[in-house]
Amino acid sequence: MNARSAADPFRFHGGRLAAAAAHFDRARQPWVDLSTGICPWAYPVPDNDPAIWHRLPEPEELEQLEAAAAESFGVPDPDEVVAVPGSDIAIRLLGTIFSDRAAAMLTPIYSGHRATWPDAAEVTMDDAAHHDLLILANPNNPDGRKIAPQRLRELPGQLIVDEAFADTDPEISLLQDRAGAIVLRSFGKFFGLPGIRLGFVIADLPVAHQLRRLLGDWPVSGSAIAIGTSAYRDQTWQHHHRQRISRAANALDHMLEQAGLEIAGGTSLFRLATHDQASEIFEHLGQSGILVRPFATDERQLRFGLPASDADRDRLTKALQDWRQK
Repeated sequence: MNARSAADPFRFHGGRLAAAAAHFDRARQPWVDLSTGICPWAYPVPDNDPAIWHRLPEPEELEQLEAAAAESFGVPDPDEVVAVPGSDIAIRLLGTIFSDRAAAMLTPIYSGHRATWPDAAEVTMDDAAHHDLLILANPNNPDGRKIAPQRLRELPGQLIVDEAFADTDPEISLLQDRAGAIVLRSFGKFFGLPGIRLGFVIADLPVAHQLRRLLGDWPVSGSAIAIGTSAYRDQTWQHHHRQRISRAANALDHMLEQAGLEIAGGTSLFRLATHDQASEIFEHLGQSGILVRPFATDERQLRFGLPASDADRDRLTKALQDWRQK
């Protein structure tokens, strides 16, 4: 198997450990999964009433979750904050709501947007003002591109802004003054709990009401409501968590640069690195039980998430050193 064919199953999404196990049958276990931008340190899940698994969530509990998220985001009206079972499904629902609009998107962008808007024009910020519906991520995935909120507020037309990675960089967010933009937020990435499937759409009331009608009375689970409400109310934990993530990202930069890779961008939760032999590095790391993310759009690029522990950092360091000595 050549390096290109090994990478192909992993170019659309990160986190495909079952596929990795099939491709890299020589890889040691357990895996070190660095292929996503999910924080490796999770919010400590509170002990909840076991009855949460035996009843449907109450509407008042959902309202409390959305109010806690609104306060954390700096959104004045909680009715504009709609809880969804992960921001990925919100992307698909917005594609339904705005199916009659000609879309454009700033690229590169998360693959879920491409799948939802396959006919969208690919544009730059210089062209953005000429389109009726513009989709972008801020900060962007995978290159970490940031656009000043004021510049976005000045754009005409309808904006959909994916802020899945804005929790580590709150000053980049539009949420305190959206100016009519629709904003997506992800819970799982920053809080390290993607498995509970929780996200939010923040939108003006007509769009918020449409989303609630599409989602129905129980859009997210009771456990997601309880954990999310606790996490968004815990501002102290969030503050210290941002500091820890920032330190880890700086350490990862140093490690990758020492191995001869160039840091091309990223956010505090992941780094985008480039190298002329990126495909070979991907293959070597996979054989060492370390999964990173390759890209179809540029075969020189690899995305590295944050190692979770000293042991994981040591494994990555050693694997990169071994590759350089080959």
